[in-house]
Amino acid sequence: MKKHSIAILFGFLPVGYAFAQSNVTLYGLIDGGVSYVTNQGGHSVTKFDDGIYTPNLFGLQGAEDIGGGNRVIFKLENQFQLGTGATVQPGIFGRNAYVGLDSASFGKLTFGNVFDFMTTSLTEAGNAPAVFTGGLYNFAAGPFQKLNIPQNPTGWFDWSRMSGIPAANSIKYQSPVFAGLSAGAMYSLGGVAGSFGSNSTMSFGLNYGAGPFGVGAAYTKAKYPGSSNGSPQIPITNWGFGAHYVIGPVYTVANITSVRNSFNGAAAFAAQVGASWQITPAWSFGGNYMYLKGNEELNNNHAHQLGATLNYSLSKRSMVYAEGVYQKASAGSQAAINGIMGPNGSSSTTSQAIARVGLRTAF
Repeated sequence: MKKHSIAILFGFLPVGYAFAQSNVTLYGLIDGGVSYVTNQGGHSVTKFDDGIYTPNLFGLQGAEDIGGGNRVIFKLENQFQLGTGATVQPGIFGRNAYVGLDSASFGKLTFGNVFDFMTTSLTEAGNAPAVFTGGLYNFAAGPFQKLNIPQNPTGWFDWSRMSGIPAANSIKYQSPVFAGLSAGAMYSLGGVAGSFGSNSTMSFGLNYGAGPFGVGAAYTKAKYPGSSNGSPQIPITNWGFGAHYVIGPVYTVANITSVRNSFNGAAAFAAQVGASWQITPAWSFGGNYMYLKGNEELNNNHAHQLGATLNYSLSKRSMVYAEGVYQKASAGSQAAINGIMGPNGSSSTTSQAIARVGLRTAF
């Protein structure tokens, strides 16, 4: 992503003080297009859809060099809907909002609204097939309508947390890289008193990288508040493992992720493999396969999903693409591709497919 740095000018500062070099970067991603869904609540639909290949983002991030390989850092990031201009998360900077310290010797410590390690150690570390093969539609959802994850658009949307679900009021630490190995831990304090809980979250990550090879593992446990009638907290647990290997122009990647709702016992896992091939400097192709399986509380539903995307780069920052996704679920269940929101987003049958054309740009 090409980013334009803007120097912070320290005017009106007392003479005689020396200030380290600082910078602020303004950046963004914009993705829009048209998607055809074969069955959404019993009917086919052609619709404008955005934030699919990449989320629509607008952000500021900055760093101040304070010497000795140490920096003060911050990020303020907003995610929005291109079609309406509305924000996706509450607040102005609901996707990321943190300040912290980054040290070459001691690692990175941040405070604020940040992603847990299902995103950091898997998605951001290049261990998520969906990122390289079409984006949001290719993260895990499936015929698991009984997952009932709280504060979730559908109750089962992106149940692996890998497309980026922030945890508020968090303290997050990531170690330096030693011989290719790094680790991290995060805890969200929640901050709401009372017996019904406060959205506390803990997460851990581990990564290793050596040349074209990388591997990552993550664990997250989020506790959602119970209701005012005295019901207990609802713990949702995720774990995941992923790896990637680059062979010339081909990027290969695989992972396995899991979710469990300890309140109702519902649990599922997804295993996914994919690859992206840079055919020429302008043309690239990506494809992936995913198998999803639920436990008895989810009626032992399972599904197979295929996804593919063909991309053409108009420039270093912009590209057009065509994407197709198909999911086939087990008998008696309702197929559900990730990213189709609303109570009627699932198919009324065991199959669902999406065809999409879109344009993505970055700044």
